[in-house]
Order: sequence, then structure tokens, then C-alpha cells
Amino acid sequence: MNTQALIDVVVRRRELQGQTVAVLELAASDGAPLPAFSAGAHVDVHLPGGLVRPYSLCGDPRQRQAYRLGVLRDPASRGGSTAVHSELTEGARLRIGAPRNHFPLEPGAPYSVLVGGGIGITPMLAMAWALHATGAAFELHYCVRNPGRAAFLDELRAVPWAQRVHLHFSEFEGKHEGEGTQRLDPAAVLRAAPAGRHVYVCGPAGFMDWVAAEARGAGLDERALHRELFSAPAAAPGGDDAAFDVVAARSGKEVRVAPGQSLLAALKTVGIHVPVSCEQGVCGTCACAVLEGEPDHRDAYFTDEERSANDQIIVCCSRARSQRLVLDL
Repeated sequence: MNTQALIDVVVRRRELQGQTVAVLELAASDGAPLPAFSAGAHVDVHLPGGLVRPYSLCGDPRQRQAYRLGVLRDPASRGGSTAVHSELTEGARLRIGAPRNHFPLEPGAPYSVLVGGGIGITPMLAMAWALHATGAAFELHYCVRNPGRAAFLDELRAVPWAQRVHLHFSEFEGKHEGEGTQRLDPAAVLRAAPAGRHVYVCGPAGFMDWVAAEARGAGLDERALHRELFSAPAAAPGGDDAAFDVVAARSGKEVRVAPGQSLLAALKTVGIHVPVSCEQGVCGTCACAVLEGEPDHRDAYFTDEERSANDQIIVCCSRARSQRLVLDL
């Protein structure tokens, strides 16, 4: 990432919601308005200790005095959420990248169904604000285990589009009557939605797979199904993890990438450090031009058309189909 594009911010406010979600407001250190962003966008947060992690923006896109993030304390964290919860107290200063959007709303969609599972509610909040601002028709479904684990509940009950919000608490099913007592039935929701509907889903991988499968079963066109991915799909068992050679054209360095070793790790062994962010094949920070050879694309960043061109590669997760790969490094 180009460090000149980084923005100096300060944690203006921090609140713990739902027991495990840190809700942060980040304002520019100089008090200036922050760059505009579109619903579904994220920012790369440069954390203490050198970690860089992408987090969805969950505020109203019309508000540019502060960016809002919701970060789950994840026991399986690779360090990112732990750093957020332990280091980013009110008044803390840090740097972030400019907003980027790989999960945008479909322009002109006649109806939108927003589905957030757990912390996957964050991009849905920005989407709901954006759709409300344009007068577009939508509904928002928030699925979480129980009210005690849910962030943003008070906000969702008070927003001007609260009548479009449906809460689903799985642990309350059959035990209580009233708000949030019914589990989400994606097929039923889609059958009731108007023609031309688009579905947006974000949450744990298994949750998104379930919603996507139900949506397809209800006849939803694949082009109308949108998912926010936090990591690239795992390689298929038995996939080709054969060794290959990679050449860094600008430096003239060459290294062998062993089976099970990432391209990123191999390059580091010869002193070539590629900027990274998510390290999951999602954000595109480590994209690099391919000069020779055929990549084995294992990312969730490039479109099918971009992959077929074979002129770029996501270094953190992809490999090579050819025996030799020449990169513009």
C-alpha cells in the first residue's frame, strides 16, 4: 500500500456492545472531513505492532466527520481483533487507508434484502442508511445468538428505517414470544420479496453458505446474490501444490516456492517484502503484475475476467500452474 495515502485518525469514541464488539468512531487527527465512502466499503486499519486488518465501515455514508467500525473480539484472532480490543482506547492515534469497496450495492436494484449474521451486521448498517437516503425499498435481517450478544440493538430500534429491521435470536426460538423469536428462513423471505430482488449477506462462512444455498433453492439468480468475503475459499483437497520457481524481474532475484509454502513467504526469504493487509486473499493489497507464467488464482478479490487475463496475482494466497512465474517486483 502507498503510505502517502494513509490517513491519521484518532479514536474519538469507543463503546463495548454485545459483550464482545468494540464499536469505534475514528476522526481525522486534524478535524477535517474524512474521504467519502460508499456502502459496503472497508478501511485497512494499521494496528499497533505492525498488523494491518480490513474492517467494514458501519456508519451512515453521508457522515464524514468520523468513520464507524464494529470489531468482534475473536478467540481465534490472528492478532487483529486482540489489538483493537486491547490497544485502541479513546484518544489512541493510528493510521488507516482510504475506503475501498469490494461489496457494493447494485445500482438501481428494485428491492434489496440485507442479511447480517453476527458481526456481519456491520456493512449492512451502511447499506441500510444508503438505501434509506435514496428512498430505495429494502429489508434488513440481523441474526445473532441472543440479545446479550447483539451489538447495535438500541440503534436499530431507533433508526428512521426501524420498521424494515427484523431481528432473529436463535437461542430464543420457541421460548419467548415477541421480538426476535423466529429463526431466519431465507427461502421464505425471498419468496415474499418483490421481483428483481438482490440479496446481500455477510457473516461467518457457514452462515453465508447456508443463506446462499437457500437463496439459490428459492430461485434467486446468482448475479443477484452478493457476499462479503473475509477470506478466500479454501483450496480443494488434492489441489496442485507442486513446487515452482518465482523470479522478481526488477531485482533479478529467484526463489523456489515449496509445496505448502506461500508465495509471500518464499519472497520474504530472499528479502522481497510485498505490502499485505488481510493475508486472506480478499483485500487486493498484495496484488502484483505477472510478466510470465500462469497463476493459480486462489483469491476472492479478482473477477473471473481479471483472472482469465492472467496478468496479475494475489501474492498472499495464490500459486502457479506453470513451473516458472515472473513477477514485476
